[in-house]
Amino acid sequence: MSITVAVVAQGAMGAGTGAALVKGGARVVTSVEGRSSASAARAAEAGMEAVSDAALVEADLILSIVPPGEALAFAQRMAPHLKAASRKPVFADMNAVSPQTVALIAEVIAQTDAPFADGGIIGGPPKAGYEGPAFYCSGPAAEYVSVLSDHGLDIRIMDGPVGAASALKMSYAGITKGLTALSSMMMLAATRAGADRGLASEVAESQPDLTAWFQRQTPGMYAKAYRWVAEMREIADFVRDDPAAAKLFEAAAEFYERMAADHAGDQRESAALSAFLKEAKR
Repeated sequence: MSITVAVVAQGAMGAGTGAALVKGGARVVTSVEGRSSASAARAAEAGMEAVSDAALVEADLILSIVPPGEALAFAQRMAPHLKAASRKPVFADMNAVSPQTVALIAEVIAQTDAPFADGGIIGGPPKAGYEGPAFYCSGPAAEYVSVLSDHGLDIRIMDGPVGAASALKMSYAGITKGLTALSSMMMLAATRAGADRGLASEVAESQPDLTAWFQRQTPGMYAKAYRWVAEMREIADFVRDDPAAAKLFEAAAEFYERMAADHAGDQRESAALSAFLKEAKR
């Protein structure tokens, strides 16, 4: 059976998801309204057809894959079109947002009578030779998203309400991206104190698995830090019943904000981290 999937937006994850679905035989549409020429180029390269916002609701499913800080705004932007649609698509929010935020998004979509699925993506963008990422979905409409398993995506349905998939994503990202922030902070602290060579040597010797993980995770953080700021604040919201944890992730957000500015500027701190990791390889 043919299926049309709307994927918004066209970042690395959105474009990768779109390309995987196209390869899997789906028709994929997207909206490039207000997006950059680079986004439009990524969409075209992925085989995604550019349509208007109004035409997105003609799809069978809408996958919202936008920066966390834009997730609620995108749902609000689509609400009038969904309300007017005679045949309602399933709206799946696949963003890195807290259960509290996804509840707000679900409320917006509920007013349009469109089915809503909560989702969370764990892993990097789809690409050749890589079996991931995993698309976790929860809520009453989650089963509707499972059809995408037949079109190239790894869909995992959770037995839980709206918010369960987002809670899983927040917990996993809190561990991985939280550890990236914490370890980077300490590498930089050691560098400022002149203890970087000693720390690099000790970590490489006593924590080889952790060192290998740093080698994979840290360099990719530099260009992504700007996107992780809002995600850390969503995690802080998720753990707000634990004040210490909330403060920790607010601090991680501040750190990534600084790293984003560093990447856009003189790249002094990212260079220091790269130098530390190079030393740890010896």
